[in-house]
Formats: sequence, structure tokens, C-alpha cells
Amino acid sequence: MKIFVTGATGFIGSAVVDELLRRNYDVVGLARSEQSAQKLTARGVEVLRGSLEDTDILAAGAKQSDGVLHLGFTNNFDDMAGAVEIDVNAIKAMADELAGTNKPFVNTSGTLMVADQGRKATEDDISDDKQLRTRSEKFSLGYADKGVRAMVVRLSPTVHDETRQGFGTIAAQIAIQNGKSAYFSGGTNAWPSVHRLDAANLFVDTLEKGKSGAVYNAAAEEAIPFKEIAETISTKLNIPLEELSADKAVDYAGLYFGPTLQINNPTSSEKTQNELGWVPTHPDLLTDMTSFLSDEKNVENFKKITKFLYKENEYAKTNS
Repeated sequence: MKIFVTGATGFIGSAVVDELLRRNYDVVGLARSEQSAQKLTARGVEVLRGSLEDTDILAAGAKQSDGVLHLGFTNNFDDMAGAVEIDVNAIKAMADELAGTNKPFVNTSGTLMVADQGRKATEDDISDDKQLRTRSEKFSLGYADKGVRAMVVRLSPTVHDETRQGFGTIAAQIAIQNGKSAYFSGGTNAWPSVHRLDAANLFVDTLEKGKSGAVYNAAAEEAIPFKEIAETISTKLNIPLEELSADKAVDYAGLYFGPTLQINNPTSSEKTQNELGWVPTHPDLLTDMTSFLSDEKNVENFKKITKFLYKENEYAKTNS
């Protein structure tokens, strides 16, 4: 079987490609650059050159394949509405080619679409329409009524390995910038987490065994209190740990990440594990954070690049 993968050279997508190859699939990978194309070719992957805005190319990739794993996203946080529009158009181009075939189409979303439930979020919770990416999640699932085995994998905000830890890495960068590691209002808000190799397994398990119209949660750890993340950062970077009130969050972390660090997103994957037989086996988030932050080279690189990452934070401080 031949599977078309967008985001094939990304942090998660590259692991998905490896897992597909391990399970003896033929893989076609979308590559925007020559460098990405070379990476795929070196792994024995067929290359389709183009971007998520090249809808004709995406349609061709889907048409020649037995299924699609859609992990690509522009990640333009300055224009999230525009990024979602590109995503919806990309989904339409690919899924239209699969209509009436019952071939699988697996889209990528996030557990943050169902945050702040007052309990552990489940696979059956409906995404919050205030979250812009909810639009592409719901749009893709709509193809279940058009003869496509359409499914969604919701990723934890902290997809991790020993080289990066998603929002955990961002929290460490913010702490370095501020010279302290902060948590807010007790730090009891919790995040789910998943190792990128466990996430890769889940994408392929969903491709093989997922039910049309279903959502699956990539949450190996269901609820890590943010205070524990902040404590790990404080200990490994040897900087103070401090509790701040919620009204200090924007000053500390900026207009976007100030609220993000306070999100409460405990998430269950019980249904995912039961339906698909998915069993996470790789290291947990704090183990990988500890390993990453124990490497002085990583910390020095943080110090060099952090000042360029959070201009938003400086804006918030000077305009509050």
C-alpha cells in the first residue's frame, strides 16, 4: 500500500514516515524544499514537490495513494486564521480525491481544542469553536459522510523526545528570558504529553484500524501539573522557582503564551488505547526535559535564540 504524507520531514512527520516504512508501506512525502526532498529520497521515500498551498499537487498525491496522513501545517501564529484557511483548502483537495473510496484520511489536531472541560477531556468531546483550528478538524471529519474513512489524531501540546518538548521547551525558553521559572495560581493546571515515537505509532495505528469519523487522543501522560514542569526547569537551569498570580502572566510570557501556560488540559486516551490497542512505551515528558536541560550546549543555544523569540513579550511589557 502507498500512503501520502504531508509534513513528512517534520518533527512528528519524520517519525511517522519511519514507522510506515517499518511496517512495509510505500510512502510518498510532500517536500517544499530541495533539502527536504533529499532527506526523503535518502530514506527511500517517493517525493512530491510542493507546499500546502499547491492544491493540484496535493490532489495528485492523494489520488495516487491508498490513504493520506496529513501532518503538515504552516504554523503561522501571526495569522492563525490564514493558516487554517490554507489547511482547510489542502484537506479539501486531498479528501475530495478519496471521496467514495473508503480510503483512510487521518488529519492532525490538538488536545487544546478541548481544554478547560473541568475534567479529563475525552475523544468524544466536541472541539471548542473559539479555537481556530477546530474548523479544519470538523471539516476533515465531515468527509466521513462522503465515503472517506476520515479520522483525527489530537496531539498533546507537549510532543517530546530528548531534543525538544513542545510547549515544555517554550516554557524553558521563557524562564531563561525572565531569569526565573514561574507557575501560576498554584500551578495545578495540567497538560497531557506524548513521546513523538508513540505519537507516530498512533498515526499508523489509526490509519490501519481507526473508525470513520473517530477522534483519537495522543496522550500517553494524561495530566502533568504545570508546577512540576516549572520545578524541573528551575532545578535543571538553577534559576529561582516562583509562583505568580494570573494577572502577571502576560508580563512574564507574552500575549499568547501567558494564557497558554495556564491552560488546564488533562486528557484521557482510554478510548484510543482500547479501540486501537495503542500502548505508549517511550520515556515521559519530565525525563526528556531533564535530559535536554542537562546538556549545557542546549541551554547556551536557548540563551542565544530566546531574545528573538519573544518580542511579543517585550511589547506586552512596554505597552501594559
